[in-house]
Amino acid sequence: MLSLNLPVFDTKINVRNGKNVIFDVIRKRYVALTPEEWVRQHFVHFLIAHKGYPSALLANEVMIKLNGTTKRCDTVLYRKDLSARMIVEYKAPHIEITQAVFDQITRYNMVLKVDYLIVSNGMQHYCCRMDYENQSYTFLKDIPDYNSL
Repeated sequence: MLSLNLPVFDTKINVRNGKNVIFDVIRKRYVALTPEEWVRQHFVHFLIAHKGYPSALLANEVMIKLNGTTKRCDTVLYRKDLSARMIVEYKAPHIEITQAVFDQITRYNMVLKVDYLIVSNGMQHYCCRMDYENQSYTFLKDIPDYNSL
């Protein structure tokens, strides 16, 4: 698979029914190894191993209801009281991060109302902090450590 702009980690990749699968440390099972999943697994590892995020407070493929339809947030970070704190949206490395990607994660946030939104294609990562009081957001220079959230 493609080298990403994220730390390398010891991936667990197998072949099941003729298709590559990768072990998801959050869901604790093997999932189809797509380019987007490759980004997700690297980013989750980065959050846990390099930014101090507790794996117990992360969830992958979180289903939400939006305007009567079911959507899936790629990764959600929860607080200890299990309220959502951050949404992370992944794209495959060849997918450009555009306004449409931010529109997608913003729609998810209409339901969850989190403090942070992150978008990554494995090569570029964008993080913004929401300011609901002033109805604005600020892009951060880096992905924050868990303890600084």
